[in-house]
Amino acid sequence: METIKVEVSWSGKNYGGGWGCPEIGAVICSGKSLEEFKAEFAAALEFHVEALLADGESVPQWLVNKDYEVEYDLKASALLRQAEQFTTMAALSRVTGINQRLLSNYASEVKRPRPEQMRRIVEGIRQIGQNCLALC
Repeated sequence: METIKVEVSWSGKNYGGGWGCPEIGAVICSGKSLEEFKAEFAAALEFHVEALLADGESVPQWLVNKDYEVEYDLKASALLRQAEQFTTMAALSRVTGINQRLLSNYASEVKRPRPEQMRRIVEGIRQIGQNCLALC
C-alpha cells in the first residue's frame, strides 16, 4: 500500500494544500474546515485519476485500484487553526513558553517555526488535551 502525503496549511480563511506525483501531476484543493479539505482532496484525487484514464493517460495501478492511504501533514498554521477549536493561543503560550504573538504569527504564516518550536507546539497541544482528559 502506498502513502500519499498531503501538506496542509492555512491561508486567508481556508485550509489548503495538495500532493504531487511525477506520473500524474498535482492535486490541489482547499476547504473552510479541515474535514471539508479532506473530503475535497479525496474527491479531487478521484476526479483527477478518472480524467487521466478517460484521456488515455498512463496512471500507476495503485492509484487506479485505490491501494493507498492519505496522510495529512499539518503545517504550523493549519495545526494552530485546528487547535483553536479546543484551546486558545494564550493557553498554548502558557504551556509551551512560546510568546502568544509569535504563535499568532505562526498561525497566520507570517513566520514559520523551527523544528524545535514545532515540537513544543505539538507537545503543548497534547498536554492541554491530557489535562482536559484528567478532569473527567
